[in-house]
Amino acid sequence: MSGQEIDYRHFRTLTDKTGIIQFAIKNRPDINSGHTADDNARALLVALNMKGEERLYYTRLFTNFLWSAQWLDGSWCNLKLHQRFVPTLDSEDSLGRTFMACGIGAGCDIDEVAGRCREMYVKALPMVSQLQAPRSQAYAIIGLVRGFDTFVTYQDLLADVVNRLAAALMERYLRQRGPEWRWFEDRLTYCNGIMPQAMFTYYGWNGDKRARQIGEETLGFLSDNLFTRGYLNIVGNEGWWEQGKEIPLFDQQPVDACSIALACTEAFRVTGRQEYRELADLAHSWYEGRNIHGIPLYNQETGGCHDALVPEGLNLNQGAEAVISLLLTRQLQAGMMSRVREDLRSSRAK
Repeated sequence: MSGQEIDYRHFRTLTDKTGIIQFAIKNRPDINSGHTADDNARALLVALNMKGEERLYYTRLFTNFLWSAQWLDGSWCNLKLHQRFVPTLDSEDSLGRTFMACGIGAGCDIDEVAGRCREMYVKALPMVSQLQAPRSQAYAIIGLVRGFDTFVTYQDLLADVVNRLAAALMERYLRQRGPEWRWFEDRLTYCNGIMPQAMFTYYGWNGDKRARQIGEETLGFLSDNLFTRGYLNIVGNEGWWEQGKEIPLFDQQPVDACSIALACTEAFRVTGRQEYRELADLAHSWYEGRNIHGIPLYNQETGGCHDALVPEGLNLNQGAEAVISLLLTRQLQAGMMSRVREDLRSSRAK
């Protein structure tokens, strides 16, 4: 996919009039898996970076799904199954992810989308301020920072909440870290990059040097352990990586490669350090075959992304989380390359 237009074919295939469908059987949407707020929130971020009429159509579609999924208390129902919302998959993480997407959508230039995202964002604030899970706190920190300039009348409240959540996440890290273990918990599980990403986002917002140091230490810990072979090896979900044990290699999931790419890109954005851009490039190339099996996860025939690297090769299914992760990483890569080209033009003009 390098140097080519971003391929949205499977993204379109998985999306119906309700939103993006959660799972696929190989490349066929599995309508019986339903739709989730998690996937539709991530899909909204993809749609915001699309162009033309598709951008307008998909941003409205995913925003409307999230609008219909929000509970009265401001949290979101994470699963719609056969046109009924059921609370089976509700979690703090889904609340944090969806809130972050609303914070980004609230500042967009599509009035209907921005308006609904703003209403959902304000309605969710009381629940967001009570988050305890570290990843949910990290998503919320990013959402609060991204929404800060949009919600002028709420800035005192937003500052209070983001400062409290960032302090809690930093204190968690300081309690847990050790000489050989630079992490927020006693094990690494899924979407690990979101926590250092939140630290860099918070530092970029208010210049908190302790947040930058923690971001650098934890992202350094990830990169020192996950890029040792010259390519990205994601923490496998078979038991995760517990402190003092070996890193499980399988299954490696696309959402985790995206998480690493996002963290490295944010670190590059706020520090300008080229090593972070290079690591983001490596994370992106995981999808294209620079991985433990040397197999691309991007499927050229469908435009989809396989759900995981497994011991015997590929998981043949191509669900929403996988293709969204690929597309977000591709969009990120394109944006970063655009910034690099702009920096080069500026330096030559001086």
